Amino acid sequence: MEQEQPLINRVTQSGLVTLNLEDHYPRVGIAELDLQQLLVGGLMLREKDLREFVRNHDWSQYRDKVVAVHCSADAIIPTWAYMLVTVSLQPFARKVVFGNRADAVADAFQESLNQIDWNSYRDAKVVVKGCGDLHVPESVFVEVTSRLRAVAASIMYGEPCSTVPLFKRPKSGG
Repeated sequence: MEQEQPLINRVTQSGLVTLNLEDHYPRVGIAELDLQQLLVGGLMLREKDLREFVRNHDWSQYRDKVVAVHCSADAIIPTWAYMLVTVSLQPFARKVVFGNRADAVADAFQESLNQIDWNSYRDAKVVVKGCGDLHVPESVFVEVTSRLRAVAASIMYGEPCSTVPLFKRPKSGG
């Protein structure tokens, strides 16, 4: 009778390090301020209307949030209009960014990525986790890949049991 061999977890023994970007998902509130609501006829912004909006708007609703300021309509918005809105937001908002909600998420992710000690991945075989419950912008995957390429021995995408190889540093000959 054959003796059963113990199961070997090859994933555990592989030395792979998983980088789950969901662990770095921005934990800050994100709000959007769309100037489209202020357009006359959906085409133009009047200074008088913007100044009245700035005077009467409840800016406290943006307290401690990252606020994305943009105009979703195809209209010409003068640069000073975004600047005026930013002046009003700044005392309340954690940060003001130009763009939509997705841009604000990417920007907040960037701040989180700046906190990572990338040297901790030096010479590691890194799997950047690909699937999850939260949407991680593609721009974040690009940024992470650029940062890892400088330090990691290899970079893969996916799950440790099923990866797509992306980069492997050549072994130095000698």
